Amino acid sequence: MREAIKNRYDFVFLFDVKDGNPNGDPDQGNLPRVDAENQEGIITDVCIKRKVRNYVMLKKNIFPNGEYKPESGYDIQIREGVIFNNLIKESKKENKESPSMRMCEKYYDVRCFGAVLSTGEKDDEGKTGAKVVRGPVQFTFSRSIDRVYQVDHSITRMCGTKEEKHEMGRKATVPYALYRMNGFISAVDAVKTGFSQSDLDLLWESLLNAFEHDRAAARGEMNPRKLIIFKHGSHLGNARSGELFDRVTVAKKTELPRSYQDYEVNINKTAIPSGVTLEEKL
Repeated sequence: MREAIKNRYDFVFLFDVKDGNPNGDPDQGNLPRVDAENQEGIITDVCIKRKVRNYVMLKKNIFPNGEYKPESGYDIQIREGVIFNNLIKESKKENKESPSMRMCEKYYDVRCFGAVLSTGEKDDEGKTGAKVVRGPVQFTFSRSIDRVYQVDHSITRMCGTKEEKHEMGRKATVPYALYRMNGFISAVDAVKTGFSQSDLDLLWESLLNAFEHDRAAARGEMNPRKLIIFKHGSHLGNARSGELFDRVTVAKKTELPRSYQDYEVNINKTAIPSGVTLEEKL
């Protein structure tokens, strides 16, 4: 069992997109997700978690001859081609008394984000799955600082699927948006999964590099802009997260922002609550 972190953390992650679709909504023709009432852009928490998982797979796994060979303790559970119930069954064989703990030891994303393991076949005792693991790291939905405009472009394809000479298609983008995601890291839950200091360092690294190895024409230009971390001096915390998040404000300099330079990020560093330290990764 890894030695778990002993401090609580809260953090603010700012990133932007230019001429891309950061998180399409399949229920809306894959248009960029927006708040239906005020048209602020939205990116789901699982979208950013996917990018963290992908980076860890690149960082901690070796692919000789295309074969998946994860470094011990840094396998990723939620990945393409995995049969979820088979992983649970395997963990039960490896640790019958606590298959969920075995999955925490083996899979970085379970140790970090937790997992719903209450699926799978019943064992000899009539129990299904491996319970539920609540991870110490939780993300909010990312929300754009201002309302976004969903641009729907017409595109053509020269190489058609039918005999017609040209085929028409659609491509949706956001011209520009700056997004904010708040995050929480619980030292109490870290003890339950074994989330360690090295795991935490890898999380920060993954967020800062989340978009570097996830490039696609559909996503345009996506870049991290600020990672502001509040470290508490205790496992329970020394201030409420809302108080700390309020210290980070973003204001636009122009009426129609089209770059990060069109915004001003302010961090109130005066009279920070006792026991809380502030660190900027960017």
